[in-house]
Order: sequence, then structure tokens, then C-alpha cells
Amino acid sequence: MRRPAVFLDRDGVLNRAFLIDGVPHPPSSLDELEVLPGVEEACRLLREAGYLLIVVTNQPDLARGTQRVEVVDEINGALRRRLGVDDVFVCPHDDADDCDCRKPRPGMLLAAAVAHEIDLSESVMVGDRDRDIAAGRAAGCRTVLIGEGYGRPPVPPADLTAGDLRSAVDWIVRQKEFSSTSM
Repeated sequence: MRRPAVFLDRDGVLNRAFLIDGVPHPPSSLDELEVLPGVEEACRLLREAGYLLIVVTNQPDLARGTQRVEVVDEINGALRRRLGVDDVFVCPHDDADDCDCRKPRPGMLLAAAVAHEIDLSESVMVGDRDRDIAAGRAAGCRTVLIGEGYGRPPVPPADLTAGDLRSAVDWIVRQKEFSSTSM
């Protein structure tokens, strides 16, 4: 039986992103990892509602040689343990690599759907950038934009815009409840 998932972008949704010249960047080490307020509670509530929690994160600093895979793995492992995340999918490429996994393409979501028997039509992609929303749409998911997209509103727009993950939980859970009552 296929299950719904909440696909979560990492930096800017689960943990603090560092803005440098208006561009969000990931933490450079485990010491810089700061889980955002309300995220632990949000993840607990989403799990209780029956969602799988799947992190899908672009990490182009790996391709650029400015980050080590061990550090990315260490950060992802810490988030997985602390938040009860079911799996983490990482795209280590940069835009020039033209891969299928880098958001805005839906490759990571599609791979997760196969690996975990996820019903994409009942799932939600939560991100803080236009490329997250585009990936979610391309995979057939509902979408939530956290924050204001760093000045780049998603096209098409997200189904919901919320200030943070915790404030989006009630809407996400209602989507699941609505789907189950309309069958």
C-alpha cells in the first residue's frame, strides 16, 4: 500500500540557512547546525498523522569542492536522529551538471517514491525556494513555500505559503484528511 510523505527541503526549512549576499547557504559544519524553532514538534505531528518524512536537499557545494561529503552526511545524520526523518536524499550536483536529481527537477522525489512506495498525489513538498516548489509540482505533489522565497516567488505559486514548518502542519494534515474523506 502506498503512503503519503512530506518531502522536506533541508536548509531554510529544517535548519537555519546562512544568508550571504542574499543567497541562502547551508551550515558548513555540524557545529553550525541550528534546528529552527517548531521543527521538532512539526515533524512529530506529521509522523503522528501518518506521513513519511523524507528530506530532499540540493548540496551543490559538494560539486563545487567547497564542502566534504562527510560533513553533509554528519549534518544529515544529526537531523535524521533528532527529527525522526525516514530518509534523506542528496543531490551533490551543480546546475551545470544537468542531472535529473537537482531541484527543480523531481528526481529525488521520484526516487524516494520508488524506494518507499510513496503516493505522490497524496504527498506534500515543503521548501523555501522556487526550485523546491517546481520539483514538488513536477512530481505531482501539493506544495508549501516557507518564508518569502528569498525574493523569488515560485512559478507556479505554492499551494500554501507559511512562515515556518510548524505553521504549515495543520494545513498539511487537513490535506490528508480531506483526501481520505473524499474517497
